[in-house]
Amino acid sequence: MAEIWGEQQLIDDGFERVYAELEWYDGPRDGLVDIDGVAHYFQCHDVDFSRAPDEYLVWPASQVLVQLEREQWAIFARWNARCEAGTVGIESHPGHGGIDSRYDELTALLAPHRKAPADARCLVAEWRFDGGARYRLDGLDYWVRWTPGR
Repeated sequence: MAEIWGEQQLIDDGFERVYAELEWYDGPRDGLVDIDGVAHYFQCHDVDFSRAPDEYLVWPASQVLVQLEREQWAIFARWNARCEAGTVGIESHPGHGGIDSRYDELTALLAPHRKAPADARCLVAEWRFDGGARYRLDGLDYWVRWTPGR
């Protein structure tokens, strides 16, 4: 199990929040984070998942995109809470399409912005966990600290 860190210790150590997870495969692959207090998308750059540390492409996200991403994340987080409580099944996941019209609308609006632009920076991520609920309205249970990539 991963070591658990307190929020203040994470902040003191230079870690920042992860606000939305767009993909997870053996670790965070794509999502929305703060980098130096500014919202950015991150996307896995190194497809060799066995290598560490992980390199990611990162690029800024506008305030409008952040609001839309967080709105979509909230739809997912509320669904996940219902799923974990056993009141809905996996077949009702909003990402399946045709289940939540606003989620579908946000997916279409956000898709072009979730692709790394040519000027994206390459950074290396270090991840830590805070011990809170995995998926919550304000983000996730893991935080990130960035260092320059190659």
